[in-house]
Amino acid sequence: MLRTLLLTLSVVAIAHAELCKPDAQNAFKVRISIKTALGDNAYAWDANEEYLFKAMVAFAMRRYSSKSTTQISNVLLCNVTDRVSFWFVVTDSSKNVTTVPGSEVEAAIRMNRNRINNAFLLSDKTLQFLKITSTLSPPVEPSTPVWLIVFGVVLCLIVAGIIFLIISGIRKHKKKNKESTERENLEEKVEVTLENGIPCEALDLKAGHVNGVFAADDERFTSL
Repeated sequence: MLRTLLLTLSVVAIAHAELCKPDAQNAFKVRISIKTALGDNAYAWDANEEYLFKAMVAFAMRRYSSKSTTQISNVLLCNVTDRVSFWFVVTDSSKNVTTVPGSEVEAAIRMNRNRINNAFLLSDKTLQFLKITSTLSPPVEPSTPVWLIVFGVVLCLIVAGIIFLIISGIRKHKKKNKESTERENLEEKVEVTLENGIPCEALDLKAGHVNGVFAADDERFTSL
């Protein structure tokens, strides 16, 4: 009985070794850059992390097909390196000696890519399925509608333009009043007339103007 069990296990191990190997049919290579992603907070890749990876792949397969009976034991890892990289395949749970078609595995991984990344605190760039293209994250929709943002920007521009025109008008009005006032003050302060083309001081017609020459003659001919 024990010999039969050992023989069965050896046959299964050989079959699994044939199923999971580099470039095998329906096999996928994974490359993980934990140090690049987490720096000083990087964790070691060990048997526990391998178990989590198998669990996440099994979860993805079961979620992809509601009728799937994929177990953790159906996910095989091989050629694990320290860097970290490895190959994996998913075996058919009903036969366990054949692999699930690569197209189904790829579709399941793509559908659950974010869940797998989050489980290891990584991203598409640091947890790479080399033969599976990355999926783009859905665009983030702003909490405020786009039309409201555009309306707010246009309204701000209109208000800024109105304020600018008001300030410019006030400045021009003040400048004009200042120039008018200065001109009036200058005219009141200095009154210059032209007589025979020669500028002369304006006469004070009320007070009169005394000619110095005649004033001197009057003094000489003053009565005795």
